[in-house]
Amino acid sequence: MSNLTLSVDEDLIKRARVRAIEQGTSLSAKVREFLRDYVNESQDGPAKQRAQATARLMAAMDAATAPPGASPTPAPRGRRRTLREELYAGDFRARDRKATKAAKPRPGR
Repeated sequence: MSNLTLSVDEDLIKRARVRAIEQGTSLSAKVREFLRDYVNESQDGPAKQRAQATARLMAAMDAATAPPGASPTPAPRGRRRTLREELYAGDFRARDRKATKAAKPRPGR
């Protein structure tokens, strides 16, 4: 096994060592793991990682914009719903009537 000398910020090394210990390993083992994954990664690796990150982001956005307690509605024909489809889902006219009715001031008050 060869030795490798790196220049890394001292605080970063301390934090990385603590995290490695929390995971039950060493910083050297984590660097070896990173280098092994880096070398063995195919050219499709970055594209796959971007796709996975995008999917996680979209799921988080869906969860953040959903009303509390609502289960996500599957998109028709196995595709994502567009914003237009979300806006017009269900009886939007009834929602508009309720909102208008609630916003109107009552006479005599």
